[in-house]
Amino acid sequence: MGVVRNEHERVVEAPAEAVGALLDRLSAEDDPVFPVPAWAPMTFDRPLGVGATGGHGPIRYSVTAHERGRRIRFAFTPPGDGFHEVTVEPRGGGRCLVRHVLEMRQSGVDRLLWPTAVRPVHDTMVEELFDNIERAAAGGCARPVRWSPRLRLLNRLWWPRPETVEVPAEARLLRASVERPGYRDAYRMELRAGLPRDPAAWTGVLRDAFPVIAREDGELLMDVDTAGLTARASILVDERHVTLSTAVRADAVRSRLYWGVVKRVHPFMARMMLRRVHRRLALAAPHAADRATGSDRSTVSAPSHFVSG
Repeated sequence: MGVVRNEHERVVEAPAEAVGALLDRLSAEDDPVFPVPAWAPMTFDRPLGVGATGGHGPIRYSVTAHERGRRIRFAFTPPGDGFHEVTVEPRGGGRCLVRHVLEMRQSGVDRLLWPTAVRPVHDTMVEELFDNIERAAAGGCARPVRWSPRLRLLNRLWWPRPETVEVPAEARLLRASVERPGYRDAYRMELRAGLPRDPAAWTGVLRDAFPVIAREDGELLMDVDTAGLTARASILVDERHVTLSTAVRADAVRSRLYWGVVKRVHPFMARMMLRRVHRRLALAAPHAADRATGSDRSTVSAPSHFVSG
């Protein structure tokens, strides 16, 4: 069993009080520094404070120390063994030093995963957190972290996958659009902070190839008729999820034969397209600090993660 210690630090041209106040907002709805939505958000079962339990993505931990404006320590939940901690120290002249330290014991396959996959992601997330601190407290980040090809691949591989659900009751346009459907399905994904709440932004799920025929509240209905099928797709956005639902009816012999083949691959294709657009919009979203300050310098066509440096 080995011990890993990983340290990051950065001098920020802002008072320690201002930076500490930003860190005290970690996991809050208006969290200005954790790098969401490019990565899974930090969430806890209660407001940030000693005893709060949660984590980000598959990494689980609890808050064991919180000195407001100065220090937060998180202990990994068993079977994890170790901690990570972020601190702020004044440096004079209106500057401060932000430091993040991770220390943990490793055994078995973890000793292989750490250098090959976990450390590159961890290092990038910490540096992006520092970038957001600079954006929010110092007015900008001159040298933001840049993703390596391996990091892009890891982000793509670890991106969450859609969950299969029943067609939501709120998808009223879809339910009213096809009488006696022979097939219905629905897949949903969590809406991270920074992702668009306008269903029109999600039409790329279907490659923008089908016309929008109705819109009501948070639902958008698309006509996906093909090969004699009566088919509609719905994109529903609520406070927590984006849901892609489909309803299909095949009346003629030709359409039944066609659907008999297509429905075998439809669930895979629907999930793949929803996941792809979910990730694309997340990587193009404004940084957490930009959202908190009302500044948006990102665009869908040019994610800043890929072009900064």
